[in-house]
Amino acid sequence: MTRLWGVRPKWRTDVLGDFFCPGCGGDRNYRRQHGRRWLRLLELPVLPLGGVLATVQCVNCQGRYGLESLEQPTCGRLTGMLRDAQYTIALAMLAAGGAGSAAARTEACELVRLAGFEDCGEAQVLAALAALSGYGEPGFSAASGAGLGSGLDVELHAALEALAPHLAEQGRERLVLQGAWIALADGRYQPAERAVLAAVGSCLRLPEDVVTQLLEAATSTPH
Repeated sequence: MTRLWGVRPKWRTDVLGDFFCPGCGGDRNYRRQHGRRWLRLLELPVLPLGGVLATVQCVNCQGRYGLESLEQPTCGRLTGMLRDAQYTIALAMLAAGGAGSAAARTEACELVRLAGFEDCGEAQVLAALAALSGYGEPGFSAASGAGLGSGLDVELHAALEALAPHLAEQGRERLVLQGAWIALADGRYQPAERAVLAAVGSCLRLPEDVVTQLLEAATSTPH
């Protein structure tokens, strides 16, 4: 039965897009809407009342969520962020001293392929390394851990710090281990490699003692 009177908001759509719907548990289309409460008589709006907070409505389940739901990346976006993080870690480990080793280059390229860049070979990886870090240019040195180059250093922080809040601890530890295996491909850790791996752990919000344990475990853990 139709209610004689009541108060219900009237919504207007501001933006359409894709988001990770908390109700559906997957990527869905959304409508970002703002509205105003109306006094209704026989379901017809007759008197405007106060405004209501903007919300996000899932097109699929019709659920309404706060705007903070848009901060959660979609599954597709999260996959891309993880891919970029793995690629950047591979470049960082090469810049830290592994580029001169065929074994380290092979390990880094394997990580790049596993990340999803299946057509990216060693030549493309080294070209990207040169563009971001200056590898191969006169004066380049990774001896102190500062040899990443400003471009690669910025990329490393941007890729990892954006991903860290959305990745479980086990996943963040796995990224550190992947970098460690590149460093160990040609023997023991070099000081510059340890410095870069410490930076990777810091960007991923892992405590220093956890990173130290991971580096020690990588020396005896097959992968």
